[in-house]
Amino acid sequence: MTVSHFFFKYRSYTPVPLIIVMLVFASPGWLSLGAGLAVSLCGELIRFMGVAYAGKATRRTKKAGASRLVTDGPFAYVRNPLYAGNFLLSLGVVIMANAWMPWMLALYTGLFFLQYSFIVRHEEQFLRAKFPEFAEYAENVPRWIPRTTPYSMQNAVPGEPAWRKARRSERNTFQAIVIIVLLILVRWHLL
Repeated sequence: MTVSHFFFKYRSYTPVPLIIVMLVFASPGWLSLGAGLAVSLCGELIRFMGVAYAGKATRRTKKAGASRLVTDGPFAYVRNPLYAGNFLLSLGVVIMANAWMPWMLALYTGLFFLQYSFIVRHEEQFLRAKFPEFAEYAENVPRWIPRTTPYSMQNAVPGEPAWRKARRSERNTFQAIVIIVLLILVRWHLL
């Protein structure tokens, strides 16, 4: 198993040690809770839109997969909207916890981009092999920082967003966020 495949397969679990450290050393206040919650909600909104357009292929953990190259919706602005959403979602949690600031922000950002650089490499190898048009898409749509205007590929078959399926698919993410926020609130109460 390559490092890229390891991070792809276990991406839901690798943040757990950092979350535990943040909870143990949390020092939240009204400002950190409000600001962090706003950032997290923005991240989840981006994730939710990405899942609605990409569908269930986003939940694969054994290996990368896709039935079509998704280039519409948020994917017309950035190649990895789910991961950009993950970054903001988790950044909001870091802000809410307010532990070891600003060092925790730097640690979180470094670890996030280290892990996701491997994950993206793993996925893009698959996409380049399966979809020849991925090269054009990758040339025109940034990996992390969104374009200001949507990119439209010629001959692309647009997909319809599946909002209901996205809501079901994101249920675990919603639950995890609520649990972490509640744990931060409990930690705040115990301070």
